[in-house]
Amino acid sequence: MTKCILIVDDEADVREVTKLGLEMSTDWQILTAASGADAIAIATQEHPDAILLDMMMPDMDGRATLKRLKADTTQAIPIILVTAKAHSSNQQDFDSLDVAAVLAKPFRPLKLAAEISRILDWS
Repeated sequence: MTKCILIVDDEADVREVTKLGLEMSTDWQILTAASGADAIAIATQEHPDAILLDMMMPDMDGRATLKRLKADTTQAIPIILVTAKAHSSNQQDFDSLDVAAVLAKPFRPLKLAAEISRILDWS
């Protein structure tokens, strides 16, 4: 069965590059959202198999979006945080969050699908 991934990032170019990278290396359905509010609406309606969530967004940041997703019917969806601040000095900030993994930006779009599959144990 084909997987469905929701990419949440406020930067249009990041969303597009990520989407293209996943589409080029998988047959997954790729959904995108430009904000936390859009992500919640799409996740509630579509129930994707996983969510790639940017931490630094205006209005509702990744942490607030994550909190809302984990308190709704979307709570079982695995979430992978994507952030430019994934250095070891910031790691304790992420340890308490209910996420499958934290990926550092920039990442390699063509290797992203393999990384997601490894993290979520999709064989």
